Amino acid sequence: MLKENLAQVEKNIELACKKAGRDRSEVTLIAVSKTKPVEMLQEIYNEGIRDFGENKVQELDQKMPVMPEDIKWHMIGHLQRNKVKYIAGKVALIHSVDTYRLAEEINIQAKKKNVIIPILIEVNIAQEESKFGTSKEDAILLVEEISKLENVRIKGLMTIAPNVSDPEENRLYFRGIKQLSVDIRNKNIDNVSMDILSMGMTGDYMVAIEEGATMVRVGTGIFGERNYNK
Repeated sequence: MLKENLAQVEKNIELACKKAGRDRSEVTLIAVSKTKPVEMLQEIYNEGIRDFGENKVQELDQKMPVMPEDIKWHMIGHLQRNKVKYIAGKVALIHSVDTYRLAEEINIQAKKKNVIIPILIEVNIAQEESKFGTSKEDAILLVEEISKLENVRIKGLMTIAPNVSDPEENRLYFRGIKQLSVDIRNKNIDNVSMDILSMGMTGDYMVAIEEGATMVRVGTGIFGERNYNK
C-alpha cells in the first residue's frame, strides 16, 4: 500500500515539474512521518526516500537512533526554545523558525556543539490566527536580524498554506512566498540564501511545485490518514 502511495506521489511530482518546465531534481520530497511507527518509515526508506519530516522533538528523538544513519531529518513542527538542545546538530534542517528568540537559542546550542545549523524562516502567508509564522511584512526584518547570528544559516522560507478543498485557492499564497524569497535574495544579505522554498502538503503540493517549491512535505499522501489516539 505505502509503495503504491509513494509511486503516485512521485508521479504527481513529475507531472507538476513537467507542467512548470522544471527538472524533477529541483524538488525534494519530504515524507512526513509524524505519529507513524518506524516500520512504516523503514518501508518508505526501502523505496529510496531519505528525507523525513517530524513535528515533535520527542518523536524525532525516539526514531533517530533506530533508523538508518543516512536519513536527513527535518524538524517541520513548531519548535519550543527549551527543546532546541535535543535536536541541535542532529537534524538536516529546521523549517519552523519564526522569531528572533528561537533563532538565538538555536545559535546558542549550535555554538555549544560547534556546528552551523541551517534553518528556514516560517512565514504565515495567509495570516491565519491558528498558525505560527512571521508575517510577510515582518519577514525581511526578521531575516536581517537572524543573519547576524554566527552559527545559524538561513536557507530559505517555509509556509503552511490554508487547508482548502481546492488547491488552486492556495496558488496565490505560494506565489506570494516565491516573490518574497526573490525580494529577500535581491537584498544580498550576508549568510542568507533563498535556495529552499518549503511549501505544499498532501492536498496542494502539485500547485506548490508549479509555483516554485523546492521541498514538499507529504504525510497523508504517503502514509495514509493519521491516528492521533495513540
